[in-house]
Amino acid sequence: MNILIKQARLLSSSHPLHNKVIDILVEGGKITEIKKSISVKGNIHVVEQNGLCVSAGWIDMQATSCDPGFEHKENLDTLVKCAAAGGFTAVCIHNYNQPALHSKSQIEYIINKTRNKVVDVLPFGTITVNGMGKDLAEMYDMKLSGAKAFSDHKHTLSDAGTLLRALQYAGNIDSLIIAHCHDDSLAGGGQMNEGETSVTLGLKGIPALAEELMVQRNLAVLEYVGGKLHIPSISTKGSVELIKKAKVAGLKVSCGVAAINLFLDDSLLKEFDSNYKVNPPLRSKKDVLALRHGVESGVIDVIVSDHVPQDIESKELEFDLADFGIINLQTAFNCALEGVKEKHIEEIIMAITEKPRALLGLEPIKIAEGEEANLTLFSVDASTTLTEKSNQSKSRNSPFLNKTLKGKVVGVMNGAKSYFNS
Repeated sequence: MNILIKQARLLSSSHPLHNKVIDILVEGGKITEIKKSISVKGNIHVVEQNGLCVSAGWIDMQATSCDPGFEHKENLDTLVKCAAAGGFTAVCIHNYNQPALHSKSQIEYIINKTRNKVVDVLPFGTITVNGMGKDLAEMYDMKLSGAKAFSDHKHTLSDAGTLLRALQYAGNIDSLIIAHCHDDSLAGGGQMNEGETSVTLGLKGIPALAEELMVQRNLAVLEYVGGKLHIPSISTKGSVELIKKAKVAGLKVSCGVAAINLFLDDSLLKEFDSNYKVNPPLRSKKDVLALRHGVESGVIDVIVSDHVPQDIESKELEFDLADFGIINLQTAFNCALEGVKEKHIEEIIMAITEKPRALLGLEPIKIAEGEEANLTLFSVDASTTLTEKSNQSKSRNSPFLNKTLKGKVVGVMNGAKSYFNS
């Protein structure tokens, strides 16, 4: 299908036409013309909307597929549909699988099953066997098979020696170690942010210290051994400050933030809605403001969906018994826009395009005549309501069902494949 994008504001900080309103013609999956105005010729699909914007295709650096092992929550096909509907042309998946993504055969399973989809699915291998934090997994073999980085997902590398050896080994194969920061001995049994709301509700809290102490330890190990470390989703003001200092000191550290943590705070848990139960938890208003400033200032490198599907049996329980996690691929952009606001749209786009691709060593996307189209079309003026019908996930653990949020994803293009929201 040939596609003409009409009067779209280009958001790409390194592009000579950045912030200009242009037309883009895509034929056979390739960009053939970029002009101020292009006339419609022949049989062509025209994309035109008030406030239309276009950028390089977005990449989500933190999601889970549940396939293999928990396909009743999500499978790779529905994950791709969620990602496309949310504006992503690439999605990185962390281990939430059985068997774990800890061998080359599991990495190859993901790659082979998602080949030639509208969304590129990029698997992360586990750092340790079964992702349980003990013996190192077959990182070299997995990298050869297509693993883009290494992560034990929400399982913390509690043993500092394991992190040290992982950084050493990954440094030899030029790979990124992704380490979740959560001290179980401090946060064990915690259900939400430790603060005024947790005390009022009588729920055990997860202190900011549980995250910040682990961030501090991991940075100390990084400083000692070297390598490249990514902290996937920070949630506190203290973590932002620690990472800022580490970057100033020259450490090769990067970090991300879950989009929902830029938008909402722990006061929403007063209704005991388990769909707001996430890890890391929703924090205080002070923390939310610090995270927003972290994105605006560039201390926080990437914004992620932290998409974790859960079935009804895992969520529709008493709050303290419910599992952590939300589906957020389709609403991640909206959360980021609601939190960071339109005046910082350039920083938002950088955090879901150029920065994550650079961290993973992926080729930058070129928006130029003759190049393959890898584009996301969206509007900051329009709004979106996630409904039971528009939800592409097999799960429904979202606090945003039937709620209207700022921003709208119009569609994505990835080579000759495309997806457009109705």
